[in-house]
Amino acid sequence: MSARHTAIDAAYAYVDSGRLLDDVTAAVRYRTVSVHPAEAGEIRRYLDDHLVPRLERLGFRTRVEPNPVSPEHPFLLAVREEEHAAFTALTYGHADVQPPQEGQWREGLDPWELVVDGDHWYGRGTADNKGQHTINLAALEQVIAQRGGTLGYTVKAVFETGEEAGSPGMMEFCRHHAAELSADVFLASDGPRLSTGTPTLWLGNRGMFMFRLEASLRERSYHSGNWGGVLANAGTVLAGAIAALVDARGRLLVDALTPRDGIPDSVRELVRDLPIGGGDDDPVLSEDWGEPGLSPGERLFAWNTLEVLDVVTGQPERTVGAIPGYARATLQLRFVVGTDEDRLVEGVRAHLDRSGFGNVTVAQVGPVMSATRLDPGDPWAQLAARSVRRTTGQDVTILPSVGASIQNRAFADVLGLPTIWIPHSYPACAQHAPNEHLLASLSREAIGIMAGLFWDLGDVQTDNPVRRNS
Repeated sequence: MSARHTAIDAAYAYVDSGRLLDDVTAAVRYRTVSVHPAEAGEIRRYLDDHLVPRLERLGFRTRVEPNPVSPEHPFLLAVREEEHAAFTALTYGHADVQPPQEGQWREGLDPWELVVDGDHWYGRGTADNKGQHTINLAALEQVIAQRGGTLGYTVKAVFETGEEAGSPGMMEFCRHHAAELSADVFLASDGPRLSTGTPTLWLGNRGMFMFRLEASLRERSYHSGNWGGVLANAGTVLAGAIAALVDARGRLLVDALTPRDGIPDSVRELVRDLPIGGGDDDPVLSEDWGEPGLSPGERLFAWNTLEVLDVVTGQPERTVGAIPGYARATLQLRFVVGTDEDRLVEGVRAHLDRSGFGNVTVAQVGPVMSATRLDPGDPWAQLAARSVRRTTGQDVTILPSVGASIQNRAFADVLGLPTIWIPHSYPACAQHAPNEHLLASLSREAIGIMAGLFWDLGDVQTDNPVRRNS
């Protein structure tokens, strides 16, 4: 048996012995809800009492750094430096979780206590993201041990504590600590695979832009019998403005909100024929929805979508027969590389004006989260794909951009790194929802994948063409 196989078997044994379950159970017990400022102490305890000892045991030097934008969301920096390292890999995790939604979980489940039910490990943070970064650290530990304590490369890690709150300060932190975070490649795990049985790499993310439309026509509402037909209805005006932006079949109607150059051939080839959905808990795809002429894979991973998140007008809690003078809606654009993200508000404003809705205001909600996309032919991406295939014996799905939006720009643009994400969850994991869970079987496969990848990285030589920045 090769040394690589020995390392992977050691990783499998780590799961089979119950040690991974113990690690994830301990992590879940920390109530690290980043949108609740009162939990700042619990977040710091997760770093100091849980992550730091684990990292130092693996030979990392660690320190907690303040967040330059949001003091209650500190960062943990860790470096495991080797004197004759061929290159440097940067990894990442986020210590925070979504609010627990207590009382909404299935009977017998507690968001803060891991519960095992067959193949399911239930608990807040199991899938997003404590379970995933725990798997990676456990895999790295086995490879370090099997290689006699020397990997052959330097590993740096950054853990943020505000990802679920929008990653405040992430960009600024990476700019300020760019020298310390310098590396050749970024490797981390978050989000779901394409499907449970499909090993997946994703190389970037769709961006996100949220904005609010408001039709404020008058200060009060007026009796619909006495004034109907002579007073404009704010709800009707707003509905028309929304319909001018996205039609009844979900097609985006604003050229300024679409990717300028369409879908590159290299991206189209990867995503065109991808199977979307089909799992036991997946919704049935809507027919004839979204951009005409595109496959579901192209719509989800290579095109822009505009979603209406909420609409409020009148008094929905107690309907009255009155013409509302005010209405508002929140919309969200998920966009890919090639979209002019610096002129999104301007593009919406100009389109509404041309469509006759000058009386509807447009206001951005929160910061724009930028889109990123690594070339699928990048040597690091190809190395990772070969490694996963070698470990699993399966084809690997490469997604140029994951459908969701994260602060990948901090690593891809600010630090200038090729970014490769290896997700260990699956689409029906209920992240951000009650009954969040990790699959034990997928976790076992994932720790083998990561052990194989960390091992293969140790065989990269100093003059290998994948090296970039070191």
